[in-house]
Amino acid sequence: MSEFGGLRVLALESRRAPELSKLISSYGGLPIVAPAMREVPLESNTEALAFATRLFAGEFDIVIFLTGVGARTLLGVVETTYKRDEYVAALQRIKVVARGPKPIAALREIGITPALIVPEPNTWRELLGALDDAAQSAVGIRVNSARVAVQEYGVSNPELLDGLEKRGARVTRVPVYQWALPNDLAPLRAAIQSLAEGKLDVVLFTTSVQAVHLFQVAAEMNLEKEMRAGLERAMVASIGPTTSEELSRQRIRVDLEPSHPKMGFLVREAAERAAEFIRRKPEESASA
Repeated sequence: MSEFGGLRVLALESRRAPELSKLISSYGGLPIVAPAMREVPLESNTEALAFATRLFAGEFDIVIFLTGVGARTLLGVVETTYKRDEYVAALQRIKVVARGPKPIAALREIGITPALIVPEPNTWRELLGALDDAAQSAVGIRVNSARVAVQEYGVSNPELLDGLEKRGARVTRVPVYQWALPNDLAPLRAAIQSLAEGKLDVVLFTTSVQAVHLFQVAAEMNLEKEMRAGLERAMVASIGPTTSEELSRQRIRVDLEPSHPKMGFLVREAAERAAEFIRRKPEESASA
């Protein structure tokens, strides 16, 4: 089994940080864990409750669930005012779309089987493509003129919303939770300092918000330029296309996307290829 061979691996994961740290260690890496974000339920849940009221009134034809955490949080908000059985019954009367395995699991916990499941890598592109295919199939989900609610996570996805509207949908955003910086920024600041000093070999990004927050804090520390140089020296591994798109917006080249957008695949495939990337990076920098 190929291993990191003692390379210093930065993980920016929050919720599953202990699991990711153990995975890195099991593949011979030295894990440096610096959570870059925390999930914060919206202080005001007016949008979620307004969605529930309209759902019960039969004002939606399709509901799209983008995340498992968001689906569960939305249920919790709805249950502050309504009964769970009423919510489930309302969803069963319409078409439910799940972006990937996590929202599927959350929905099945309450007895909802999605009418449409989006294939990997579960980005907005696959979601729109699946809806296009469904319109021509026996599934019978037609977006044109449909009233579509989209459960959002953290920030809006303008490409998805625009794509739905261009297909004739009447879209309602349902923001359920937002991302914030960690309460304790010391580990993240220390990681940025280490990157700026060229002390890290591999950086693992498991969500796009990590990249946004990493650059935000680096700018506050006046270390953005130095940190960027550190990322160029290191191997940058992204869990999937959505995260890679954000890194591209930050002008950071992604060296590796795993064959499946899962944490285990990310660590294993990064371990298999890290030594090769680390050797190549200086050569590429010199020729650039």
